[in-house]
This record gives sequence, C-alpha cells and structure tokens, in this order.
Amino acid sequence: MPPLSLIQQQVIESPLDVKLFVRGKAGTGKTTTGVERMRYLLAQGIPADSILMLTPQRTLQEPYLELLYSPERSAGGEVTSATIGGLARRMCDLFWPIAAEAAGFKNPHLPPAFLTLETAQYYMAHLVRPLIEEKGYFQSLTINRNRLYSQIIDGLNKATVVGFPYTEISARLDSAWFGDPAQRRIYADVQECATLFRTYCLENNLLDFSLQLEVFANVLWSHPQVRDYLSGQYQHLIYDNAEEDLPRSHDIVHEWIHDFQSALLIYDDDAGYRNFLGGDAATGAALSADCDQVISFNESFVSSESIIELSDGLVSAILSTERQIPVTSNERAFEILTSRFYPEMLDQVVSRIMQLLDEGLAPSEIVVLAPYLSDALRFSITNRLEEKKIPWRTNRPSRSLRDETASQTLLTLSALAHPHWNVHPNKYDIAHALMFSLNTDLVRAQLLTNIVYRQKDLRLSSFDEIKPEMQERITYALGERYTNLRIWLMNYREDVPLPLDFYLRKLFGEVISQPGYGFHENMDAVRIASSLIESIKKFRNAMEPSFAHMSGADFDLGREYLTMLSDGVIAAQYLESWRSENKDAVLVAPAYTFLMMNRPATVQFWIDPGSSGWVERLAQPLTHPYVLSREWEASQGRLWTDTDEVTKETESLARLVGGLLGRCREKIILAMSDLGESGFEGRGVLLRAFQKVLQQDQN
Repeated sequence: MPPLSLIQQQVIESPLDVKLFVRGKAGTGKTTTGVERMRYLLAQGIPADSILMLTPQRTLQEPYLELLYSPERSAGGEVTSATIGGLARRMCDLFWPIAAEAAGFKNPHLPPAFLTLETAQYYMAHLVRPLIEEKGYFQSLTINRNRLYSQIIDGLNKATVVGFPYTEISARLDSAWFGDPAQRRIYADVQECATLFRTYCLENNLLDFSLQLEVFANVLWSHPQVRDYLSGQYQHLIYDNAEEDLPRSHDIVHEWIHDFQSALLIYDDDAGYRNFLGGDAATGAALSADCDQVISFNESFVSSESIIELSDGLVSAILSTERQIPVTSNERAFEILTSRFYPEMLDQVVSRIMQLLDEGLAPSEIVVLAPYLSDALRFSITNRLEEKKIPWRTNRPSRSLRDETASQTLLTLSALAHPHWNVHPNKYDIAHALMFSLNTDLVRAQLLTNIVYRQKDLRLSSFDEIKPEMQERITYALGERYTNLRIWLMNYREDVPLPLDFYLRKLFGEVISQPGYGFHENMDAVRIASSLIESIKKFRNAMEPSFAHMSGADFDLGREYLTMLSDGVIAAQYLESWRSENKDAVLVAPAYTFLMMNRPATVQFWIDPGSSGWVERLAQPLTHPYVLSREWEASQGRLWTDTDEVTKETESLARLVGGLLGRCREKIILAMSDLGESGFEGRGVLLRAFQKVLQQDQN
C-alpha cells in the first residue's frame, strides 16, 4: 500500500465525534481511507460491535473484510458489515411480531420465509405461468420466461427502493410510454402479476427483497423499539460507495446519521453504475448536507498522468465537449490491436497478454473486459488462455448455474440417483456428465454412455458387462472410476433419498472430489459446486415453510429445483465466487462487473470498442430503470422519447469510461476486428470517441 497522504491521515485520525463526507473520483484513495479509519477506530478501543459498515452490495465490502478477517485483529466483538437490504432482513426476522401484523401478513403468528432472487422467481413462475399458458398474458411479447419473471420482480423492487406504492407500477410505465399501444396491455399484465405475487407473499409469510425493505422502511424503522435497538447497538458508521445505493437506503441513513457518534460517508464522483438496479447518485450526494464537513480527494493513487488525460479526453469526446490531448500522453496510455476477423483479434489479445507476462507483469494486473460476456466469447478467450497455460478467472454474475458444465454434471448425476423424479437425461447429457466427473475425453465418455446407459429406465450397466475389446478402448482406469461412481449411485438409490443439497455434499465428498475424478483439482468446478449447493440450500429453506400445502405424492423439492433451473431461473450472486478464485490470474469479465469489484489493474483490454453493447442498455419491456426512478418522478406526465434514451446512454458510457480508466494504472489496449462478434462492422459511440481523440492528436 502506498504511503497515506496528509488529507487521508487527517480523515483517518479525525475526532470520534465528527461526521465526514469524503468524495472524489475512482483511485483517489477513498476506500483505503475507509479501511484505515476502521482500523483506527478499533485501535482507539471502540468496541467492534458498535461499528456499522454499510455498502450498496456485499462485494464492495471485500477491502474491509480483509482487515476484519486478518490475524492482526484482536479478539472481541465483530464489526457489522451489511447492506441496507441485509439489515432490513435482520430487523424483519428479529422484530417479526411487530412487523407481521402491521404489514398485513395473514398469519402473523407463524414465522417468515425469506426469499432469494431464485426462490422469488420460483414463486413468480408458479403464479404467472398459468396466466401465460391459459389466459394469454404477455401474448405480444417474445422474451425468455426467466427474464419475464425477473422484470416483474424488478418492478416491485423499483417501487420499494424509490418509495412509491407497488400498485402504481403500471400507471407510471404507461404514462411515459410513446409507441405501440399493445405495450400498454403488457404494462397492465405486469401490474396484475405484481399484485398477485404480493398478495401471495402476504398470505404465506413470504418476504422477497421488495417486501423486506418495505416492511423495514415503512413499519419497523419508525417503531420506537426498533430505533432504540439500532441506536443503542451502533455508534459509529462507515458508509462506502454511497453513490451506488438505493434512494430508500439514503432516506434511512439521512434520518439515522444524527444518532451516530461518528460517521464517514464515502462517495465516488462521476460513478452511479447501479442505476439500472435502482441506485441513485443524486440522493447519495445529498447526504453531504448531513455531515459536519465535506472533504474532496483529488490526487489519484492509481492512474498515471497519461491515463488521467486520456480519461478526460475520452469523456469529453463522448459528451461532445472540446478538449485537447497531448500526443505523447495517448502514445503511452493506449494501443490498438487490429485484425480482419474476430477470432484473429482474440488470438492477438492472448499473444499480447503473453508478452506482458514475459515482461514481468503479474497476471492479476491484467483484465480483459467486454460490454457483455457471451458464452461464446467467454469460451473463446478462456480456451485460448488455457492453451497458453495462462492462469485466468472469470466472473459473470448474471450467468445461470445451469450454464456451467460443473453444475450440469452434478444435476445430471442427481437425476440418475433419483429415479422417482422421472427425469430422464438424454445420452448427450450423460456423456458430458461422465466426461467431466470421471475426468476423461468426450470420445471415451460417449463410447461408454452408448454402451452402459438406457434412458428409458435410467439403467447403468456395469463395466464388467462390456466386451473386453471395448473395455480396452475405454481403458480400465476409466472403467474403475465409472464402476466406483455406478456402485455409489446404485447404493444411494436403495436408501431413503436425502435433501438435494445433502446428496450433493455426499456425492462430492465421497466420489467425484477424490483423486482421478473431475472435481479433484479443478478449483473453478469446486467453486461452482459450492455455489450450486448454497443455491439449493437457500431454495429448500425458503420452500420448506410452505411445503406442507404444496406437497403431495408427486411433489419433490429436488425435482422442483431442477425444473426451476430448466426454466432458466438464474442463480443469486454468490460471494464465494468473488472470494475463492485464484486472485493471481487474468480476469475476464463484463465491464460493469469489474467496476463493482472496485479494484485497479495495470493493463486493461477492451474487447470490440466498436460494439454498440458498450453504450446500449439491455431491452427491458416490462420495466424501466429511468422511468421508475426519483429523477423521473419530478417530470411525471412527460413521455420517454428516443432523445431521452440517447442522452442517458451517452451519460452512462461517459461514467463507464471514466470509471474504467480511474481503475487503470498504465495502459488501455483496444482489441478491434473489421467484423465484430456478430459478423458486422462496428462503429459504436466508444470507437468514435477514440477516433476524436486521435484526430485531436494529429492536429
């Protein structure tokens, strides 16, 4: 860690009764100051359990958790690290008797069940699927079911985090709509489904994120017993990345901050990357009025002078303001890799990474970024890195667990172990499951599958039944591993079935993690297995309270989970996937994911800057991040036009570019091909901004 500046030291060692608002761009040492302030508070004898550390999402807590989990920490209480959403859940659980009756739950005497993103989508699917299939809801819409369910949930979330009644979702979307009248019918369907879901939750004591936060903000927060508990528990606040948090969170902090002895609020200027999730930088900035002093950090501890100048020039070019950039700066700040075809461009990227590693740069100092990380792009890059034996890691929170080979393997083996589910994997799935779990190649796995597997009755014949000449082709070593797995599955079938997460732990520990099997030394597969088991556990915990009235002879939680994944319901984002990966590796990730990891890199590769994906937001026909926001509330009655869309896209791109360059130490490498991933030439806004900067250099 570089030496602390004078202004950092002053903030860290500020009096224990002062409230400070620290702001500045990325890389100016704000989070480092927050971590050191926490260390200082603990060193002054402040009880750890009287300190509350808030962030908008849990992944942003990593620098603080490294301190809290370090050996230097003395024994005693624990600092509470939370999000407002997490705090809301704790308070709903702790003060349930108060919350349940006031919030209108039908059975306040029964305990609550807290839903994850997955289980909320499960219940949403349970309620909405019949409306789609029997009554023609969303008939004019072509969209994956999982996206449909998640966007209805997003509307409920937006209502809660902004602070308007969920019954107004449709009216707000409709009032801003300008286009095909059929869209108004879709908004009406959204409202009916959202209302149906909320009613079901209140009848069955189910709390999704929106209901947890609504109960906390509307019922518990104003209750004297709850306020006394929170005020008595916490005397010191550290609130990092306030600009990314929700307006309702800012409302709570605004009222709460006066109860703290000291507070350090940290705000990243020109950020606000989570606005599509409801984040509101404007209400975050307003918290500065609640503090004793506002302190600006201006000196970057990350970016070189040339990167800072490039950032200023690019942002100005995107926003169409004039700015001259010295030629020498850009020569050092970025380089361009060009090729005719997309695969050739990826080859160049990996070759350039090899050069950087040969020059002594650590793999962890290199990131490969794209606007979206498609399955094809992810496979193409990581496969090339693998061939060159370059360590890599990838993080794509939106990627469904069902798309991961490791989880597909586990779920296929689960179907084989539970014939009463009546799920019959095809030979393709079995071959890939055997290939991965038995650590072999696809040819031998397919050969083995064709001989031993009978799909109709889920039969797996023994290796001994195979003709000797075929045994030799498959190899006896593979045959031994298959035999062990088969015997284990057959023995399991004869016992009483375990809950699915228990079964997977048993399968993992006793067979497929053993030497010679596919999960033995594959840390990425182990991470995915851990996430899958955690996902299933949360699903089971959320479902069991309502299991009694849903259960029957043909109902099984394990099979329901498989059905949920086959519908494309995505897995929640698991912190384990951010923590346990090999950190000394090249990171391959979507650009916004990298920003929310809040870590710098020496060299960043930007894939296909001509792609429109860098500037265009994902289509969300059932919700709208800007119309369902506080900023838009002030202009109710106005229509959302193409001009509004272009303005917001441009502002978002400027924030994205500034944020990425604020986390870059030395160089940006643009990787371009004449024909992009989709086979067309890209001429997006980001590429045109770079061209403007280059033209200024030439002038």
